[in-house]
Amino acid sequence: MRSRIPQSELEHLGRVPLFSGCSRRELREIARLGTEVEIAEGTELTKERAPGREFFLLLQGEAECSIRGTTSGVLGPGDYFGELSLIDGGPRMATITAVTPLKVTVLSASEFKGLLDASPTIATKLLVNVTGRLRDAQASAIY
Repeated sequence: MRSRIPQSELEHLGRVPLFSGCSRRELREIARLGTEVEIAEGTELTKERAPGREFFLLLQGEAECSIRGTTSGVLGPGDYFGELSLIDGGPRMATITAVTPLKVTVLSASEFKGLLDASPTIATKLLVNVTGRLRDAQASAIY
């Protein structure tokens, strides 16, 4: 766990929509979690139907999201994925592949749970986002 977090990193984290309502103390706690990793273009970060063991926050680059072999979207800086499997223990819902070189922060299942337990602000934002994704998916299936 890091003890000293650069101001620029806290400012960057504060601009991520999921963390935008967090206090400086919460941002420091978040920044102490996880491991920053660089990912090569073409790397598969998650595989649909596989077990999920980590949460990803995309810092730089673009990644493709595909479901049943069909591209459903492109993710960019500030986007995140992997939360559903950590919340309910179910398999991955999509395959995520790096379209460009990426920089991501990876949180283990225990770090992710600790983050949600420590910050009701983040837990609420995550719940709102997951609900929005579910509504979008349901609307796409109906119409």
